[in-house]
Amino acid sequence: MHSLKGKVAIVTGSARGIGRATAELLAEHGAAVLISDIDRAAAELTAGEIDGDTVVFAGDLTEDRTPERMVEAAVDTWGRIDIVVNNAGYTMDAPIHKMTDDAFQAMLDIHNVVPFRVLRAAAPHLREPAKREHREGREVFRKVVNVSSVSGLFGNAGQANYSTAKAGIVGLTKTLAKEWGQFKVTVNAVAFGFVDTRMTVAKTERSLVDIGGRSVNIGIPHEQRAAIEAVIPLGRAATPREAAGGVLFLCLPLSDYVTGQVLNVTGGLPSGMSW
Repeated sequence: MHSLKGKVAIVTGSARGIGRATAELLAEHGAAVLISDIDRAAAELTAGEIDGDTVVFAGDLTEDRTPERMVEAAVDTWGRIDIVVNNAGYTMDAPIHKMTDDAFQAMLDIHNVVPFRVLRAAAPHLREPAKREHREGREVFRKVVNVSSVSGLFGNAGQANYSTAKAGIVGLTKTLAKEWGQFKVTVNAVAFGFVDTRMTVAKTERSLVDIGGRSVNIGIPHEQRAAIEAVIPLGRAATPREAAGGVLFLCLPLSDYVTGQVLNVTGGLPSGMSW
């Protein structure tokens, strides 16, 4: 059933992990999808493996004008935008007494400033069609889904920067739900718990990857993974596709009357994680 047939979606950070799974699900349900990622090769690989209409936009969304160029790429390709999923992000963990200004600001930049700029750039393409549709007596819903985390809802030791940023995206979500409701744009967030991605892969020692010129530690020790899974009522981490299912729901017509909400996709995890 192609419930999103004819819709156009932007998914940031969609070359890997939850973002890729989200792009795949949206395409399976009929949407055309812009695959946005800082890693062009990975984005092109993902786009080539998705059975559907896709286009690749590669760039660092924290750089000036890049969010605007991404929105323009979608509009130039398909002439419209119906869905925006702000998923791009990563972590830079440390206890606060060891955290640098750069590490704190980096989380605000990717998790707060980038979604703000993306949605500001997308605003005319989400709002203006609704004005015409209103005059014609039609309701056409468009969707925004912002990715938060249980760390932003409950806090998490070692993540003062990430938790602050993920709490901030909830505030942006609830504000835009109020501003854009009149235009039939629903704005919701998903708060993920423990999801199996490259950021949470089990390792005895953390390894480094380059993200936007920064060396970022990824992976957590096996024993800490086991401790987290032990307190999840469903007994394990989510797969990226399971996590993306929550995003898909908020993009489908089934959720047209849901806005300003935070959907916890956690397997029942009762509070924030601590690693």
